[in-house]
Amino acid sequence: MSDHEEITGLLARLAEAWNAGDATAYAALFTGDADYISFDGRHGKGRQIIESVHRRLFDGPLKGSTMAAGGGEAAIRPLADGAMLAISVGGTTLAGDFRTSIVSLTAVRTPEGWRFASFQNTRVAS
Repeated sequence: MSDHEEITGLLARLAEAWNAGDATAYAALFTGDADYISFDGRHGKGRQIIESVHRRLFDGPLKGSTMAAGGGEAAIRPLADGAMLAISVGGTTLAGDFRTSIVSLTAVRTPEGWRFASFQNTRVAS
């Protein structure tokens, strides 16, 4: 499997974990020291923070929300050996309201396989 295919699969697993409301599976796709910047500019650092924040979101204000890709395939390109950049357009649906975002992620090859080392979510203005 090519690196591009592996990153595409990693993105799909991210959406699957979100749609299942599974904070543990969602956070497992990130490195232990990942940087996570949400649409409102909040910066979380590390897999444990990503998991705890998403557990609170999935059990609370984002319960039942779904994530979907939009705007075609993610743009994925190598940055260096063992590092890839992914830019994806998609969003989340909550109570019938779809919120579009552009997300950039840096994926790195780890002993566990490819994992995201950074995440930046920017909400698209309507």
